[in-house]
Amino acid sequence: MKKFTALDGAAIIIWFLPLIYLYSIYASLPAIVPMHYGADGVPNSYGTKASFAGAMMLMSGVGALMYLLMRFLPAIDPKKQAKYGDAVYKKLGLGVLIFLTALSVVIAYATLHKGLKIEKVLFPLMGLLFAFLGNVMNNIKPNYFAGIRTPWTLEDEGTWRATHHLAARIWFVGGILITIVTLLVPGNYSSVIFPVTVAVMVIIPLVYSYVYYKKHRPA
Repeated sequence: MKKFTALDGAAIIIWFLPLIYLYSIYASLPAIVPMHYGADGVPNSYGTKASFAGAMMLMSGVGALMYLLMRFLPAIDPKKQAKYGDAVYKKLGLGVLIFLTALSVVIAYATLHKGLKIEKVLFPLMGLLFAFLGNVMNNIKPNYFAGIRTPWTLEDEGTWRATHHLAARIWFVGGILITIVTLLVPGNYSSVIFPVTVAVMVIIPLVYSYVYYKKHRPA
């Protein structure tokens, strides 16, 4: 059994933050609240505040699940490679938990304060997440749960390393660009810039993994 660490303690505190905030504002929420926002930041679905609280708790549950998955990945990885990057997976799990916590707090705050333009916070937050993932991606060992998992990266360790080396740079730079640009431009432009940039960030490593594998695979 894995020992409880200071990182685990920090994760528990971070996990509780949105739940505590939600509890503190729940009585002040209107009876009907936005449940979903479009890419332009405009609410397009509504529900009761009880449903909203349930959705927030579900998001917190996903964050906890992601942290636990990364925490115990070395024990459940069939490739038995994750144990060599244990610290990286813990950092990855904590980073995703922090992102979902921040996202939950921002959504709850925007629900209570209707003047907040949620897209001016959501897109930059997503950019920071991609920059963080790019920063740690180069150190992710081959596994079935995290990273660029294509048939070619999973088949060949050299392809995995080369693909993640490229993706790390693309995701870090792309994430920083998303953060800066979406902070500066109007929300309707951000709703186009964000998905286009993410598509480029995803497609390039996927194509590269195939090309690299075909070029370097053993005869």
